[in-house]
Amino acid sequence: MIEQGQRILIGGGGRTFYVRAGAGRFSTDRGIIDLDQAVGASPGDVLLSHTGYEFVIRKPRPADFFAHSRRSGAPMLPRDIGMVIAHTGMNRNDDVLDAGTGSGIAAIYFGGIARHVVTYEKRADFAALAEENVRDAGLSNVEVVADDMLNATGAFDVVHLDLTLTPDHVRHAHSLIRPGGYLACYTPFLEYLVTVMDTATGLFAEVHAYECIEREMTRSERGTRPSTRVGHSGYITIARK
Repeated sequence: MIEQGQRILIGGGGRTFYVRAGAGRFSTDRGIIDLDQAVGASPGDVLLSHTGYEFVIRKPRPADFFAHSRRSGAPMLPRDIGMVIAHTGMNRNDDVLDAGTGSGIAAIYFGGIARHVVTYEKRADFAALAEENVRDAGLSNVEVVADDMLNATGAFDVVHLDLTLTPDHVRHAHSLIRPGGYLACYTPFLEYLVTVMDTATGLFAEVHAYECIEREMTRSERGTRPSTRVGHSGYITIARK
């Protein structure tokens, strides 16, 4: 059942809107929708605009928060977040430390999988926005901390870093990871990849680095082929303690 103030998606005719249930009247090119009607409804129910156009209610998933939530910068792409989850084997038994929170998108993905997530963001304004996005996602197991991850304490199964990395970040992450756990670092430039790999080698038992590449396929009357969009986004280093 949809609650007052809950984030929902309403869509129809190829259009999707990211709104709050109970937020009053919402204007679209297909008519005005009374969002108060969504309170008490369920995903799959239909809202009618004043012109009689149907909008289907959907509950947002992590990919929807990536697409629609407010951002403080460029978040990691879902495919890159997926690589972190896959290579670390992140699961419901894990305690995760995430740093370089930004808008909180990676923390939202991790929160849907792990037991508990603590995410560190140095900028207080970014942390406040991330906390709002995490709250909209309905995740009570994700804690946003406005602080430098170098001040983090505790023990974690996975540490994920998406920030301007120095050897100190890698060494401190190593001190926080439980035996057998993983460090995952996202770096947009090769220079930071080298910093991570050189520091991690000798500290961790295993170190592997990957380039993040994806090609979307397009189909037309002429045929099917890879999209001409740039497929590279960055690099991910995975190190196991």
